[in-house]
Amino acid sequence: MTKLLSSTLTMAALMSTTLMAQDLDVKITNNTNGIFFTPLLISAHPASTALFTTGTAASTNLKAMAEGGMISGLTSDLDAVNANTVENPASGLLAPGSSTMTTLTTDSANNALSITAMMLPTNDGFVGLNGWKIPTEAGIYTININAYDAGTEANTELIADIPADPGTKNGTGATGFNVTAEGYVHIHRGNIGDSDATGGKSDLDASVHRWLNPVATVTVTVK
Repeated sequence: MTKLLSSTLTMAALMSTTLMAQDLDVKITNNTNGIFFTPLLISAHPASTALFTTGTAASTNLKAMAEGGMISGLTSDLDAVNANTVENPASGLLAPGSSTMTTLTTDSANNALSITAMMLPTNDGFVGLNGWKIPTEAGIYTININAYDAGTEANTELIADIPADPGTKNGTGATGFNVTAEGYVHIHRGNIGDSDATGGKSDLDASVHRWLNPVATVTVTVK
């Protein structure tokens, strides 16, 4: 009787561990007209971890991602909490209107999902899903996500200050906007742009590079 009870408890524990780990398919779609996403970082991590907090100053690693598309620092932060992470599922830039998908097998403690990538061309704009609670019930879940401003660089909209549009729809000769870095993470106002390709205030084409939130759709399939 004791052996039977012990075996039953062991089996229940194994089943519980199996159920707590989850397999997720994560699809990201770029919903903008003319903005590219740099290599994406997708991670399931403990709920106590956050890539950024609105209203507070960006970390050094968030700054590197938002200004230059560098995700290695944020990956190191996530590795330190044993997160399940996928880098660059699109094998490069994610173009406007395009989608990419990856699969995550998550550990039991990693019950929050975050996604981020720089947006091109912006000064320090990034697309962000920050600590979305992963459902325990199998199904398909859709989240529309916003763009954020890291607040680390002034939004001059000058190509001299930002990585250019890889589609080469950039202007020249603009004076830039007389602004300063905000100093904290916040919802991005969007590019302003103008219609002057050889002058004006912005090097960005308002008919191509303007956008409004939300900028991406995330579809999560919990298996």
